[in-house]
Amino acid sequence: MSNKSVKSINPSMKINMGGILLDQPLPMKEINQIDPFLLIHHGALPVEQGGDQSSSGVGPHPHRGFSPVTFVFEGEVQHQDSIGNNEIVKAGGTQWMHAGKGIVHSERPSKALVEQGGFNEIIQFWVNTPSKHKMEEPYYFPLQKSGTPTIEKDGSTIAIVAGEQDGVKGPAKTYSPQTLLRGEIKEGSEFSLHTPQSYNTLIYLLDGEIQFGETRAKARDMVVFNNDGDEIQLKGLENTRFILLSGEPIGEEINTYGPFVMNTSREIQDAISDYQSGDMGELIESFS
Repeated sequence: MSNKSVKSINPSMKINMGGILLDQPLPMKEINQIDPFLLIHHGALPVEQGGDQSSSGVGPHPHRGFSPVTFVFEGEVQHQDSIGNNEIVKAGGTQWMHAGKGIVHSERPSKALVEQGGFNEIIQFWVNTPSKHKMEEPYYFPLQKSGTPTIEKDGSTIAIVAGEQDGVKGPAKTYSPQTLLRGEIKEGSEFSLHTPQSYNTLIYLLDGEIQFGETRAKARDMVVFNNDGDEIQLKGLENTRFILLSGEPIGEEINTYGPFVMNTSREIQDAISDYQSGDMGELIESFS
């Protein structure tokens, strides 16, 4: 076994999406994607006490051809969709959705969070789906903290959402080989994580500071690794929360337009037409 070397350290950039301020480490000017990962958004989103749940968060919108995945770190996110799901994922949980041939969903702070006020801290990342699975039926899987397997490494905690780490398997279903982890490393803790050499791998730091060999990364940095080993050595310089996204490259041409990720421009045109004609279903939200 050998360690993957660091290819680059990439500070995230601030973006404004309709008045919502987010950190975006992917994509950026130098890196369009890290196949199969297309986008990463990190937000600490304030929730006004006593506000209107129906005007909070993100209202109904469509997706096709990929999996938008949300790690919830603080607060509560309510997901509703056009195939009948209505679930609340709490801190420490994961909202996993395979958009498949098309789905309409909303993502809002829960009623309880709106009533008491606070904030939702989340990371949402987009995982491309291989062409052979893009038009399958959509699928939604709410994974709470209590259902997420964890392992301890030198006093630190690693949660396994998908793939395998130290013989422990994550429950989320992926459509190409992946290892998806969320971790908290303590100051002074030192350990390694396994990722196959062929997997494209990144680590994003929500806060704190971590050393990888001779390289240091700080809060809001995305660390991209070379495919030259199968271990990543971490040392916590501060208490730090991080995520690791690692996956076998799909290696297919992609064509994107807003919430649709397909392979050709014709498929994008079909997605737009199908959404406009109602073929992705309709979401009428419930706020009881």
